[in-house]
Amino acid sequence: MAAKGRIVWVSGPAVKADGMADAKMYETVSVGDAKLIGEVIRLTGDVAFIQVYESTSGLKPGEPVVGTGNPLSVLLGPGIIGQIYDGIQRPLKDLSKVSGSFIGRGITTTPVDMKKKYKFTPSAKVGDTVEPGNIIGKVQETDLIDHSIMIPPDHPGGKITNIVKEGEYDLETELAITEKDGNKIPVKMYHRWPVRKPRPYQKRYDPTIPLLTGQRVIDTFFPLAKGGTGSIPGAFGTGKTVTLHQIAKWADSQVVVYIGCGERGNEMTEVLVEFPHLKDPRTGKPLMDRTVLVANTSNMPVAAREASIYTGVTIAEYYRDMGKDVVLVADSTSRWAEALREMSGRLEEMPAEEGYPSYLASRLAEFYERAGRVKAQGSPDRNGSVSLVGAVSPSGGDFTEPVTTHTMRFIKTFWALDAKLAYSRHYPSINWMNSYSGYLTDIAKWWSENVSDEWLSLRGEAYGILQREDTLKEIVRLLGPEALPDEEKLILEVARMIKIGILQQNSFDDVDTYCSPEKQFKLLKLLVQFYKNGQQALRDGTTLVDIRAMPIIGALLKARMEVKDNELAKLDQLGQTMIEQFKSVRGVTVTT
Repeated sequence: MAAKGRIVWVSGPAVKADGMADAKMYETVSVGDAKLIGEVIRLTGDVAFIQVYESTSGLKPGEPVVGTGNPLSVLLGPGIIGQIYDGIQRPLKDLSKVSGSFIGRGITTTPVDMKKKYKFTPSAKVGDTVEPGNIIGKVQETDLIDHSIMIPPDHPGGKITNIVKEGEYDLETELAITEKDGNKIPVKMYHRWPVRKPRPYQKRYDPTIPLLTGQRVIDTFFPLAKGGTGSIPGAFGTGKTVTLHQIAKWADSQVVVYIGCGERGNEMTEVLVEFPHLKDPRTGKPLMDRTVLVANTSNMPVAAREASIYTGVTIAEYYRDMGKDVVLVADSTSRWAEALREMSGRLEEMPAEEGYPSYLASRLAEFYERAGRVKAQGSPDRNGSVSLVGAVSPSGGDFTEPVTTHTMRFIKTFWALDAKLAYSRHYPSINWMNSYSGYLTDIAKWWSENVSDEWLSLRGEAYGILQREDTLKEIVRLLGPEALPDEEKLILEVARMIKIGILQQNSFDDVDTYCSPEKQFKLLKLLVQFYKNGQQALRDGTTLVDIRAMPIIGALLKARMEVKDNELAKLDQLGQTMIEQFKSVRGVTVTT
Protein backbone atom coordinates (compact mmCIF):
# COMPACT_ATOMS: atom_id res chain seq x y z
CA MET A 1 0.00 0.00 0.00
CA ALA A 2 1.40 3.38 -1.01
CA ALA A 3 2.18 5.71 1.87
CA LYS A 4 0.16 8.94 1.93
CA GLY A 5 1.08 11.80 4.21
CA ARG A 6 1.33 15.57 4.32
CA ILE A 7 4.17 18.06 4.65
CA VAL A 8 4.70 19.47 8.15
CA TRP A 9 8.17 21.09 7.80
CA VAL A 10 10.38 22.38 4.98
CA SER A 11 14.07 23.36 5.20
CA GLY A 12 15.70 23.82 1.81
CA PRO A 13 15.85 20.43 0.08
CA ALA A 14 14.81 18.61 3.29
CA VAL A 15 11.12 17.99 3.96
CA LYS A 16 9.36 16.35 6.93
CA ALA A 17 6.01 14.61 6.39
CA ASP A 18 3.70 12.86 8.86
CA GLY A 19 1.22 10.05 8.20
CA MET A 20 3.98 8.05 6.48
CA ALA A 21 3.80 4.87 8.59
CA ASP A 22 3.69 2.73 5.44
CA ALA A 23 6.80 4.33 3.89
CA LYS A 24 10.08 2.44 3.52
CA MET A 25 13.67 3.67 3.78
CA TYR A 26 14.97 5.06 0.46
CA GLU A 27 11.49 4.88 -1.08
CA THR A 28 10.84 7.40 -3.85
CA VAL A 29 7.94 9.74 -3.10
CA SER A 30 5.97 12.44 -4.88
CA VAL A 31 6.17 15.67 -2.86
CA GLY A 32 3.62 18.49 -2.89
CA ASP A 33 1.08 19.61 -5.46
CA ALA A 34 3.91 20.05 -8.00
CA LYS A 35 4.76 16.31 -7.62
CA LEU A 36 8.44 16.87 -6.97
CA ILE A 37 10.67 13.80 -6.83
CA GLY A 38 11.95 12.94 -3.36
CA GLU A 39 13.49 10.07 -1.41
CA VAL A 40 12.87 8.95 2.17
CA ILE A 41 16.16 9.13 4.10
CA ARG A 42 14.95 8.78 7.72
CA LEU A 43 11.87 7.32 9.42
CA THR A 44 10.78 8.15 12.97
CA GLY A 45 7.41 6.61 13.83
CA ASP A 46 5.05 7.83 11.13
CA VAL A 47 7.25 10.85 10.33
CA ALA A 48 9.43 10.61 7.22
CA PHE A 49 12.38 12.87 6.43
CA ILE A 50 12.64 13.32 2.68
CA GLN A 51 15.39 14.78 0.50
CA VAL A 52 13.85 16.45 -2.54
CA TYR A 53 15.70 16.31 -5.87
CA GLU A 54 14.12 19.52 -7.21
CA SER A 55 13.80 23.08 -5.99
CA THR A 56 11.45 23.28 -3.00
CA SER A 57 10.66 27.00 -3.39
CA GLY A 58 6.92 27.58 -2.91
CA LEU A 59 6.41 24.28 -1.08
CA LYS A 60 4.26 24.66 2.05
CA PRO A 61 3.02 22.56 4.98
CA GLY A 62 -0.18 20.64 4.34
CA GLU A 63 0.65 19.63 0.76
CA PRO A 64 0.42 15.89 0.04
CA VAL A 65 3.28 13.38 -0.03
CA VAL A 66 2.59 10.10 -1.84
CA GLY A 67 4.89 7.08 -1.83
CA THR A 68 5.60 5.11 -5.01
CA GLY A 69 6.55 1.88 -3.23
CA ASN A 70 9.84 1.76 -5.17
CA PRO A 71 13.38 2.89 -4.31
CA LEU A 72 15.20 5.48 -6.43
CA SER A 73 16.00 3.50 -9.58
CA VAL A 74 17.46 4.03 -13.03
CA LEU A 75 16.17 2.68 -16.32
CA LEU A 76 18.74 0.42 -17.97
CA GLY A 77 18.40 -0.36 -21.67
CA PRO A 78 19.42 0.77 -25.17
CA GLY A 79 19.56 4.54 -25.69
CA ILE A 80 21.58 5.45 -22.58
CA ILE A 81 24.84 5.91 -24.49
CA GLY A 82 25.23 9.45 -25.81
CA GLN A 83 22.73 10.92 -23.35
CA ILE A 84 23.30 13.85 -21.02
CA TYR A 85 21.40 13.27 -17.76
CA ASP A 86 20.85 15.19 -14.58
CA GLY A 87 21.50 13.54 -11.20
CA ILE A 88 18.35 11.38 -11.26
CA GLN A 89 18.58 10.24 -14.91
CA ARG A 90 16.36 12.85 -16.51
CA PRO A 91 17.66 13.67 -20.01
CA LEU A 92 18.60 17.36 -20.10
CA LYS A 93 17.93 17.71 -23.83
CA ASP A 94 14.32 16.54 -23.39
CA LEU A 95 13.83 18.71 -20.30
CA SER A 96 15.07 21.79 -22.19
CA LYS A 97 12.50 21.16 -24.95
CA VAL A 98 9.72 21.18 -22.36
CA SER A 99 10.88 24.01 -20.08
CA GLY A 100 13.56 25.96 -21.95
CA SER A 101 17.01 26.84 -20.62
CA PHE A 102 15.98 26.61 -16.96
CA ILE A 103 14.59 23.27 -15.86
CA GLY A 104 11.06 23.50 -14.52
CA ARG A 105 9.81 21.58 -11.50
CA GLY A 106 7.75 18.42 -11.52
CA ILE A 107 8.59 17.59 -15.14
CA THR A 108 8.62 13.87 -15.79
CA THR A 109 10.12 12.30 -18.88
CA THR A 110 11.55 8.92 -19.79
CA PRO A 111 15.35 8.53 -19.56
CA VAL A 112 15.50 7.07 -23.09
CA ASP A 113 13.27 7.21 -26.17
CA MET A 114 10.84 4.35 -25.51
CA LYS A 115 9.47 4.48 -29.07
CA LYS A 116 12.80 4.26 -30.88
CA LYS A 117 13.23 0.91 -32.63
CA TYR A 118 16.36 -1.22 -32.49
CA LYS A 119 17.17 -4.29 -34.55
CA PHE A 120 17.06 -7.21 -32.12
CA THR A 121 19.01 -10.38 -32.94
CA PRO A 122 18.00 -13.23 -30.60
CA SER A 123 20.60 -15.67 -29.31
CA ALA A 124 18.20 -17.78 -27.21
CA LYS A 125 15.33 -19.97 -28.41
CA VAL A 126 12.05 -21.38 -27.14
CA GLY A 127 12.67 -24.14 -24.60
CA ASP A 128 15.94 -22.69 -23.26
CA THR A 129 16.19 -22.42 -19.50
CA VAL A 130 17.51 -19.00 -18.49
CA GLU A 131 18.85 -17.54 -15.26
CA PRO A 132 19.45 -13.94 -14.13
CA GLY A 133 22.22 -12.39 -16.24
CA ASN A 134 21.76 -14.66 -19.27
CA ILE A 135 22.05 -12.87 -22.62
CA ILE A 136 19.05 -13.59 -24.85
CA GLY A 137 20.04 -11.34 -27.77
CA LYS A 138 21.76 -8.16 -28.91
CA VAL A 139 20.91 -4.78 -30.41
CA GLN A 140 23.31 -2.25 -31.97
CA GLU A 141 22.98 0.75 -29.65
CA THR A 142 25.56 2.95 -31.41
CA ASP A 143 28.25 2.38 -34.01
CA LEU A 144 30.66 1.51 -31.17
CA ILE A 145 28.39 -0.33 -28.71
CA ASP A 146 26.64 -3.63 -29.28
CA HIS A 147 24.14 -3.84 -26.45
CA SER A 148 23.38 -7.19 -24.82
CA ILE A 149 19.78 -7.80 -23.75
CA MET A 150 20.09 -9.63 -20.44
CA ILE A 151 17.68 -11.35 -18.07
CA PRO A 152 17.46 -8.83 -15.18
CA PRO A 153 19.32 -9.74 -11.94
CA ASP A 154 16.06 -9.80 -9.94
CA HIS A 155 14.24 -12.01 -12.50
CA PRO A 156 13.39 -15.50 -11.16
CA GLY A 157 14.50 -17.16 -14.42
CA GLY A 158 12.73 -20.15 -15.93
CA LYS A 159 12.03 -21.62 -19.35
CA ILE A 160 11.52 -19.45 -22.44
CA THR A 161 8.02 -20.13 -23.80
CA ASN A 162 8.14 -17.44 -26.48
CA ILE A 163 10.79 -15.23 -28.11
CA VAL A 164 10.43 -12.80 -31.01
CA LYS A 165 12.18 -13.28 -34.35
CA GLU A 166 14.98 -11.03 -35.58
CA GLY A 167 13.57 -7.62 -36.38
CA GLU A 168 13.08 -4.03 -35.24
CA TYR A 169 11.31 -3.46 -31.93
CA ASP A 170 10.86 -0.62 -29.46
CA LEU A 171 11.77 -0.84 -25.77
CA GLU A 172 8.28 -1.75 -24.57
CA THR A 173 8.04 -4.83 -26.81
CA GLU A 174 7.94 -8.11 -24.92
CA LEU A 175 10.96 -9.79 -26.52
CA ALA A 176 10.58 -13.04 -24.60
CA ILE A 177 8.29 -14.68 -22.07
CA THR A 178 9.66 -16.97 -19.38
CA GLU A 179 7.69 -19.40 -17.25
CA LYS A 180 8.56 -20.73 -13.80
CA ASP A 181 6.21 -22.47 -11.37
CA GLY A 182 3.28 -21.49 -13.57
CA ASN A 183 4.18 -17.78 -13.50
CA LYS A 184 4.75 -16.11 -16.87
CA ILE A 185 7.12 -13.14 -16.80
CA PRO A 186 7.87 -10.96 -19.87
CA VAL A 187 11.39 -9.76 -20.70
CA LYS A 188 11.68 -6.36 -22.37
CA MET A 189 14.66 -4.47 -23.77
CA TYR A 190 14.99 -2.56 -20.50
CA HIS A 191 14.63 -3.03 -16.76
CA ARG A 192 14.98 -0.84 -13.68
CA TRP A 193 17.53 -1.18 -10.89
CA PRO A 194 17.86 0.62 -7.51
CA VAL A 195 20.84 2.98 -7.62
CA ARG A 196 22.01 2.31 -4.06
CA LYS A 197 22.12 -1.47 -4.53
CA PRO A 198 25.25 -2.89 -6.25
CA ARG A 199 24.44 -5.19 -9.18
CA PRO A 200 25.35 -8.83 -8.46
CA TYR A 201 28.14 -10.76 -10.17
CA GLN A 202 29.60 -14.29 -9.99
CA LYS A 203 33.21 -13.63 -9.06
CA ARG A 204 35.63 -10.74 -8.53
CA TYR A 205 39.11 -10.98 -10.05
CA ASP A 206 42.40 -9.62 -8.76
CA PRO A 207 43.44 -6.36 -10.50
CA THR A 208 46.18 -7.71 -12.80
CA ILE A 209 45.47 -5.88 -16.09
CA PRO A 210 46.48 -2.20 -16.34
CA LEU A 211 44.03 0.44 -17.51
CA LEU A 212 46.18 2.06 -20.18
CA THR A 213 45.54 5.79 -20.46
CA GLY A 214 48.41 6.80 -22.76
CA GLN A 215 49.56 9.26 -20.07
CA ARG A 216 53.17 8.43 -19.16
CA VAL A 217 53.18 9.66 -15.58
CA ILE A 218 50.10 7.49 -14.93
CA ASP A 219 50.86 4.31 -16.90
CA THR A 220 54.59 4.13 -16.13
CA PHE A 221 54.87 5.57 -12.63
CA PHE A 222 51.44 5.44 -10.94
CA PRO A 223 49.31 2.95 -12.90
CA LEU A 224 45.65 2.10 -12.41
CA ALA A 225 44.37 -1.43 -12.96
CA LYS A 226 41.15 -2.32 -14.77
CA GLY A 227 38.54 -2.50 -12.04
CA GLY A 228 40.76 -0.34 -9.82
CA THR A 229 40.14 2.81 -7.83
CA GLY A 230 42.00 6.08 -8.20
CA SER A 231 41.77 9.59 -6.84
CA ILE A 232 43.07 12.84 -8.29
CA PRO A 233 43.07 15.62 -5.66
CA GLY A 234 44.23 19.11 -6.45
CA ALA A 235 43.63 22.78 -5.75
CA PHE A 236 41.86 25.10 -8.18
CA GLY A 237 43.76 25.53 -11.45
CA THR A 238 45.97 22.45 -11.19
CA GLY A 239 44.52 20.76 -14.26
CA LYS A 240 42.13 18.16 -12.78
CA THR A 241 39.54 18.50 -15.50
CA VAL A 242 41.98 18.26 -18.44
CA THR A 243 43.65 15.22 -16.86
CA LEU A 244 40.24 13.59 -16.38
CA HIS A 245 39.35 14.41 -20.00
CA GLN A 246 42.54 12.68 -21.13
CA ILE A 247 41.72 9.59 -19.07
CA ALA A 248 38.14 9.50 -20.39
CA LYS A 249 39.29 9.98 -23.98
CA TRP A 250 42.27 7.63 -24.14
CA ALA A 251 41.71 4.88 -21.57
CA ASP A 252 41.37 1.45 -23.20
CA SER A 253 37.75 1.01 -22.14
CA GLN A 254 34.61 0.48 -24.21
CA VAL A 255 32.34 2.79 -22.19
CA VAL A 256 32.96 6.09 -20.38
CA VAL A 257 30.63 7.45 -17.68
CA TYR A 258 31.50 11.08 -16.83
CA ILE A 259 29.80 12.54 -13.75
CA GLY A 260 30.01 16.31 -13.33
CA CYS A 261 29.00 16.44 -9.69
CA GLY A 262 28.54 19.94 -8.30
CA GLU A 263 31.09 21.52 -10.64
CA ARG A 264 30.72 25.10 -11.86
CA GLY A 265 28.31 25.51 -14.75
CA ASN A 266 30.90 26.99 -17.11
CA GLU A 267 33.30 24.09 -16.45
CA MET A 268 30.56 21.53 -17.09
CA THR A 269 29.51 23.45 -20.20
CA GLU A 270 33.04 22.95 -21.52
CA VAL A 271 32.60 19.18 -21.11
CA LEU A 272 29.12 19.19 -22.65
CA VAL A 273 30.29 21.26 -25.62
CA GLU A 274 33.62 19.50 -26.12
CA PHE A 275 32.67 15.83 -25.67
CA PRO A 276 30.09 15.63 -28.50
CA HIS A 277 32.75 16.94 -30.93
CA LEU A 278 35.58 14.68 -29.76
CA LYS A 279 36.51 11.76 -31.97
CA ASP A 280 37.13 8.31 -30.52
CA PRO A 281 40.88 7.99 -31.18
CA ARG A 282 40.71 4.31 -32.13
CA THR A 283 37.74 4.34 -34.52
CA GLY A 284 37.35 7.96 -35.60
CA LYS A 285 33.66 7.87 -34.56
CA PRO A 286 32.25 10.49 -32.15
CA LEU A 287 33.38 9.85 -28.57
CA MET A 288 29.76 10.28 -27.43
CA ASP A 289 29.01 6.96 -29.17
CA ARG A 290 30.50 5.30 -26.08
CA THR A 291 29.97 7.97 -23.42
CA VAL A 292 27.26 8.80 -20.87
CA LEU A 293 27.34 12.22 -19.20
CA VAL A 294 25.69 12.91 -15.85
CA ALA A 295 25.64 16.69 -15.39
CA ASN A 296 24.70 18.05 -11.99
CA THR A 297 26.13 21.54 -11.68
CA SER A 298 26.56 23.56 -8.49
CA ASN A 299 23.40 25.62 -9.14
CA MET A 300 21.18 22.53 -9.51
CA PRO A 301 19.32 21.04 -6.50
CA VAL A 302 21.84 19.86 -3.94
CA ALA A 303 20.09 16.55 -3.13
CA ALA A 304 20.30 15.41 -6.77
CA ARG A 305 24.05 15.95 -6.55
CA GLU A 306 24.17 13.27 -3.86
CA ALA A 307 22.21 10.87 -6.09
CA SER A 308 24.24 11.56 -9.25
CA ILE A 309 27.21 9.43 -8.07
CA TYR A 310 24.94 6.41 -7.57
CA THR A 311 23.13 6.98 -10.86
CA GLY A 312 26.45 6.98 -12.72
CA VAL A 313 27.93 3.91 -11.02
CA THR A 314 24.74 1.87 -11.59
CA ILE A 315 24.86 2.66 -15.32
CA ALA A 316 28.56 1.67 -15.29
CA GLU A 317 27.77 -1.66 -13.60
CA TYR A 318 25.09 -2.37 -16.22
CA TYR A 319 27.59 -2.12 -19.09
CA ARG A 320 30.13 -4.06 -17.00
CA ASP A 321 27.61 -6.92 -16.85
CA MET A 322 27.65 -7.07 -20.67
CA GLY A 323 31.38 -7.86 -20.49
CA LYS A 324 32.63 -4.33 -21.19
CA ASP A 325 35.40 -2.34 -19.53
CA VAL A 326 33.94 0.88 -18.13
CA VAL A 327 35.75 3.96 -16.81
CA LEU A 328 33.74 6.14 -14.45
CA VAL A 329 35.09 9.63 -13.79
CA ALA A 330 33.51 11.59 -10.93
CA ASP A 331 34.34 15.30 -10.87
CA SER A 332 34.24 15.96 -8.00
CA THR A 333 33.56 13.86 -4.90
CA SER A 334 34.25 16.93 -2.73
CA ARG A 335 31.11 18.61 -4.06
CA TRP A 336 29.21 15.38 -3.44
CA ALA A 337 30.47 15.34 0.15
CA GLU A 338 29.35 18.96 0.50
CA ALA A 339 25.85 17.88 -0.53
CA LEU A 340 25.96 15.22 2.21
CA ARG A 341 27.08 17.91 4.66
CA GLU A 342 24.26 20.25 3.71
CA MET A 343 21.58 17.56 4.00
CA SER A 344 23.05 16.41 7.32
CA GLY A 345 22.92 19.97 8.62
CA ARG A 346 19.30 20.39 7.53
CA LEU A 347 18.42 17.21 9.40
CA GLU A 348 20.19 18.54 12.51
CA GLU A 349 22.52 15.54 12.75
CA MET A 350 25.59 15.69 14.97
CA PRO A 351 28.46 16.96 12.77
CA ALA A 352 31.88 15.30 12.68
CA GLU A 353 35.15 16.86 11.46
CA GLU A 354 34.73 20.14 9.54
CA GLY A 355 30.95 19.76 9.68
CA TYR A 356 30.82 16.65 7.49
CA PRO A 357 28.45 13.89 8.70
CA SER A 358 29.93 11.00 10.68
CA TYR A 359 28.94 8.59 7.87
CA LEU A 360 31.07 10.37 5.23
CA ALA A 361 33.72 7.62 5.34
CA SER A 362 31.20 4.77 5.00
CA ARG A 363 29.49 6.49 2.04
CA LEU A 364 32.83 6.95 0.28
CA ALA A 365 33.65 3.29 0.98
CA GLU A 366 30.29 2.18 -0.48
CA PHE A 367 31.00 4.13 -3.66
CA TYR A 368 34.57 2.94 -4.25
CA GLU A 369 33.65 -0.64 -3.30
CA ARG A 370 31.55 -0.82 -6.46
CA ALA A 371 34.68 -0.81 -8.62
CA GLY A 372 36.12 -4.13 -9.71
CA ARG A 373 36.86 -6.53 -12.54
CA VAL A 374 34.32 -9.34 -12.35
CA LYS A 375 32.87 -12.41 -13.99
CA ALA A 376 29.30 -11.43 -14.84
CA GLN A 377 26.19 -13.36 -13.89
CA GLY A 378 24.66 -15.79 -16.38
CA SER A 379 25.86 -17.19 -19.67
CA PRO A 380 27.78 -16.96 -21.90
CA ASP A 381 30.82 -16.36 -19.67
CA ARG A 382 32.07 -12.77 -19.87
CA ASN A 383 34.33 -10.51 -17.85
CA GLY A 384 33.79 -6.80 -17.37
CA SER A 385 35.21 -4.06 -15.20
CA VAL A 386 34.31 -0.74 -13.62
CA SER A 387 37.31 1.51 -12.88
CA LEU A 388 36.49 4.47 -10.62
CA VAL A 389 38.44 7.73 -10.71
CA GLY A 390 37.25 10.37 -8.28
CA ALA A 391 38.49 13.95 -8.41
CA VAL A 392 38.81 15.68 -5.05
CA SER A 393 38.83 19.48 -4.69
CA PRO A 394 40.33 20.25 -1.26
CA SER A 395 40.10 23.91 -0.28
CA GLY A 396 43.46 25.57 -0.82
CA GLY A 397 45.01 22.25 -1.85
CA ASP A 398 44.96 20.97 1.75
CA PHE A 399 45.23 17.17 1.51
CA THR A 400 44.62 16.76 5.25
CA GLU A 401 40.94 17.76 4.99
CA PRO A 402 38.37 14.97 5.62
CA VAL A 403 37.26 14.10 2.05
CA THR A 404 40.85 13.61 0.84
CA THR A 405 41.99 11.68 3.91
CA HIS A 406 38.97 9.35 3.90
CA THR A 407 39.25 8.85 0.13
CA MET A 408 42.87 7.77 0.57
CA ARG A 409 41.68 4.96 2.84
CA PHE A 410 39.60 3.37 0.11
CA ILE A 411 41.59 3.88 -3.10
CA LYS A 412 44.82 2.27 -4.26
CA THR A 413 46.10 4.88 -6.73
CA PHE A 414 46.63 8.48 -5.65
CA TRP A 415 47.57 11.16 -8.20
CA ALA A 416 48.39 14.27 -6.16
CA LEU A 417 48.22 17.45 -8.23
CA ASP A 418 50.67 20.18 -7.28
CA ALA A 419 49.91 23.89 -7.66
CA LYS A 420 53.65 24.72 -7.92
CA LEU A 421 54.05 22.36 -10.87
CA ALA A 422 50.93 23.79 -12.52
CA TYR A 423 52.16 27.37 -12.10
CA SER A 424 55.51 26.39 -13.64
CA ARG A 425 53.57 24.96 -16.63
CA HIS A 426 54.47 21.35 -15.85
CA TYR A 427 51.42 19.32 -16.96
CA PRO A 428 50.03 16.91 -15.94
CA SER A 429 50.91 18.47 -12.60
CA ILE A 430 51.04 15.12 -10.79
CA ASN A 431 53.59 15.37 -7.99
CA TRP A 432 55.78 12.26 -8.23
CA MET A 433 56.85 12.46 -4.58
CA ASN A 434 53.31 12.59 -3.10
CA SER A 435 51.59 10.17 -5.50
CA TYR A 436 51.51 6.40 -5.26
CA SER A 437 50.00 3.28 -6.83
CA GLY A 438 49.13 0.03 -5.07
CA TYR A 439 48.84 -1.86 -8.37
CA LEU A 440 52.52 -1.82 -9.44
CA THR A 441 53.38 -5.41 -8.56
CA ASP A 442 49.92 -6.68 -9.63
CA ILE A 443 50.27 -5.42 -13.19
CA ALA A 444 54.05 -6.00 -13.57
CA LYS A 445 53.32 -9.46 -15.05
CA TRP A 446 51.19 -7.89 -17.80
CA TRP A 447 53.99 -5.47 -18.71
CA SER A 448 56.50 -8.29 -18.62
CA GLU A 449 54.42 -10.46 -20.98
CA ASN A 450 53.23 -7.71 -23.34
CA VAL A 451 56.01 -5.09 -23.38
CA SER A 452 59.25 -6.08 -21.63
CA ASP A 453 60.35 -7.98 -18.52
CA GLU A 454 62.66 -5.02 -17.73
CA TRP A 455 59.73 -2.64 -17.15
CA LEU A 456 59.47 -2.91 -13.36
CA SER A 457 63.24 -2.65 -12.75
CA LEU A 458 63.60 0.34 -15.14
CA ARG A 459 60.64 2.08 -13.53
CA GLY A 460 62.27 1.50 -10.12
CA GLU A 461 65.60 2.93 -11.30
CA ALA A 462 63.97 6.02 -12.83
CA TYR A 463 61.88 6.63 -9.72
CA GLY A 464 64.99 6.16 -7.56
CA ILE A 465 66.69 8.98 -9.53
CA LEU A 466 63.69 11.26 -8.88
CA GLN A 467 63.74 10.43 -5.17
CA ARG A 468 67.49 11.06 -4.92
CA GLU A 469 67.07 14.38 -6.74
CA ASP A 470 64.42 15.43 -4.22
CA THR A 471 66.94 14.84 -1.40
CA LEU A 472 69.75 16.65 -3.21
CA LYS A 473 67.57 19.72 -3.83
CA GLU A 474 67.74 20.50 -0.10
CA ILE A 475 71.55 20.47 -0.19
CA VAL A 476 71.58 22.65 -3.31
CA ARG A 477 69.20 25.08 -1.62
CA LEU A 478 71.50 25.40 1.40
CA LEU A 479 74.98 25.18 -0.12
CA GLY A 480 74.53 25.70 -3.87
CA PRO A 481 75.12 23.19 -6.69
CA GLU A 482 78.92 23.62 -6.47
CA ALA A 483 78.90 21.67 -3.20
CA LEU A 484 77.87 18.48 -5.02
CA PRO A 485 80.28 16.02 -6.68
CA ASP A 486 79.82 15.36 -10.41
CA GLU A 487 78.07 12.00 -9.75
CA GLU A 488 75.28 13.80 -7.88
CA LYS A 489 75.15 16.68 -10.36
CA LEU A 490 74.52 13.97 -12.98
CA ILE A 491 71.53 12.80 -10.94
CA LEU A 492 70.10 16.35 -11.04
CA GLU A 493 70.65 16.49 -14.80
CA VAL A 494 69.01 13.10 -15.51
CA ALA A 495 66.09 13.90 -13.15
CA ARG A 496 65.51 17.09 -15.16
CA MET A 497 65.52 15.01 -18.36
CA ILE A 498 63.01 12.51 -16.87
CA LYS A 499 60.72 15.36 -15.82
CA ILE A 500 60.76 16.97 -19.27
CA GLY A 501 61.05 13.85 -21.41
CA ILE A 502 58.59 11.55 -19.59
CA LEU A 503 56.61 13.20 -16.79
CA GLN A 504 55.51 16.20 -18.86
CA GLN A 505 52.92 15.58 -21.57
CA ASN A 506 51.10 18.00 -23.84
CA SER A 507 47.46 16.94 -24.17
CA PHE A 508 46.98 19.40 -27.06
CA ASP A 509 49.88 18.06 -29.16
CA ASP A 510 48.84 15.55 -31.85
CA VAL A 511 51.81 13.25 -31.17
CA ASP A 512 52.29 13.74 -27.43
CA THR A 513 48.62 13.55 -26.35
CA TYR A 514 48.78 9.73 -26.32
CA CYS A 515 51.84 7.55 -25.71
CA SER A 516 51.65 3.78 -26.31
CA PRO A 517 53.06 1.37 -23.68
CA GLU A 518 55.90 0.41 -26.06
CA LYS A 519 56.89 4.04 -26.60
CA GLN A 520 56.69 4.75 -22.85
CA PHE A 521 59.02 1.83 -22.15
CA LYS A 522 61.54 2.84 -24.84
CA LEU A 523 61.65 6.47 -23.64
CA LEU A 524 62.17 5.28 -20.07
CA LYS A 525 64.91 2.87 -21.13
CA LEU A 526 66.76 5.58 -23.10
CA LEU A 527 66.94 7.91 -20.11
CA VAL A 528 68.00 5.17 -17.68
CA GLN A 529 70.69 4.09 -20.18
CA PHE A 530 71.84 7.72 -20.45
CA TYR A 531 72.25 7.80 -16.65
CA LYS A 532 74.23 4.52 -16.56
CA ASN A 533 76.45 5.61 -19.47
CA GLY A 534 76.96 8.96 -17.77
CA GLN A 535 78.03 7.27 -14.54
CA GLN A 536 80.53 5.10 -16.43
CA ALA A 537 81.84 8.10 -18.39
CA LEU A 538 82.47 10.00 -15.14
CA ARG A 539 84.34 7.01 -13.72
CA ASP A 540 86.43 6.94 -16.92
CA GLY A 541 87.48 10.55 -16.35
CA THR A 542 84.97 12.42 -18.53
CA THR A 543 83.87 15.78 -17.15
CA LEU A 544 80.22 16.60 -16.49
CA VAL A 545 80.60 19.66 -18.76
CA ASP A 546 81.34 17.34 -21.71
CA ILE A 547 78.34 15.12 -20.88
CA ARG A 548 76.00 18.13 -20.61
CA ALA A 549 77.25 19.38 -24.01
CA MET A 550 76.22 16.17 -25.82
CA PRO A 551 73.76 16.88 -28.69
CA ILE A 552 71.80 13.70 -27.87
CA ILE A 553 70.26 15.36 -24.77
CA GLY A 554 68.11 17.71 -26.87
CA ALA A 555 67.03 14.80 -29.10
CA LEU A 556 66.03 12.70 -26.08
CA LEU A 557 63.92 15.52 -24.63
CA LYS A 558 62.12 16.13 -27.94
CA ALA A 559 61.53 12.43 -28.72
CA ARG A 560 58.17 12.37 -26.92
CA MET A 561 56.78 14.96 -29.35
CA GLU A 562 58.68 14.01 -32.50
CA VAL A 563 58.55 10.19 -32.61
CA LYS A 564 55.11 8.79 -33.42
CA ASP A 565 53.86 5.48 -32.03
CA ASN A 566 54.36 3.82 -35.42
CA GLU A 567 57.97 5.07 -35.71
CA LEU A 568 59.50 3.45 -32.63
CA ALA A 569 62.55 2.28 -34.62
CA LYS A 570 63.68 5.93 -34.41
CA LEU A 571 64.02 5.51 -30.64
CA ASP A 572 66.30 2.51 -31.16
CA GLN A 573 68.39 4.68 -33.51
CA LEU A 574 68.55 7.37 -30.81
CA GLY A 575 69.93 4.73 -28.44
CA GLN A 576 72.68 3.85 -30.93
CA THR A 577 73.51 7.53 -31.45
CA MET A 578 73.72 8.02 -27.69
CA ILE A 579 76.22 5.13 -27.29
CA GLU A 580 78.37 6.52 -30.14
CA GLN A 581 78.38 10.01 -28.60
CA PHE A 582 79.42 8.62 -25.23
CA LYS A 583 82.28 6.73 -26.92
CA SER A 584 83.47 9.91 -28.61
CA VAL A 585 83.20 11.91 -25.38
CA ARG A 586 85.29 9.33 -23.54
CA GLY A 587 87.78 9.35 -26.42
CA VAL A 588 88.17 13.14 -26.16
CA THR A 589 88.78 12.86 -22.44
CA VAL A 590 91.38 10.13 -22.80
CA THR A 591 93.33 12.04 -25.48
CA THR A 592 93.46 15.14 -23.32
